[in-house]
Amino acid sequence: MYTLLSGFHKYLTRKEEYYVIILGLDNAGKTTLLERIKSIFLGVLGLPQDRIAPTVGLNIGKIDIDRARINFWDLGGQRELHGIWEKYYGECHAIVFVVDSTDKDRIEECINIFEKIITNDEVEGVPVLMLANKQDLPNSLKVEEIKEIFNKIAIKLGARDSRVLPISALEGDGVRDAVDWLFVRIQRNKQNRPPIFK
Repeated sequence: MYTLLSGFHKYLTRKEEYYVIILGLDNAGKTTLLERIKSIFLGVLGLPQDRIAPTVGLNIGKIDIDRARINFWDLGGQRELHGIWEKYYGECHAIVFVVDSTDKDRIEECINIFEKIITNDEVEGVPVLMLANKQDLPNSLKVEEIKEIFNKIAIKLGARDSRVLPISALEGDGVRDAVDWLFVRIQRNKQNRPPIFK
């Protein structure tokens, strides 16, 4: 009887788990974003800005919303690490692509990397959220400018859910809205990418 009740309790209390990969060039603010997400949703202080080092490999963060858990995988953005990104495509439920809005010199590189990601067959139908980071800085490209720049490859996103949102990972502006958008989209996309139950 205990086993039956225990199993029923596990079934009732299990969580849907989703995996979101955070991609972008090095120094775009991916790790700062992950630390800010943890501080907003978990109420814990993230790492101080001066202690956030470039990611080699990946950083992981987990948050719970309702009865679901979102696991964030922040993958290193250095060029030599781009090859490992594809290993995570098949398991992800959404992609967050972080753009450094102040790095105008590497915007073409950013476009090429983004196009390579969204045209990979492994991410077909997966929601994509582009975050125009560092909006707190005066020399940043505005969201409208980022959209205009990436417009030429936007057609390759097809009918999947996608959006460009302004954020400041450092200040926290727009981060909650970004996670809320993601949560709604991964819930809607259950048919295409079902959650893992734990």
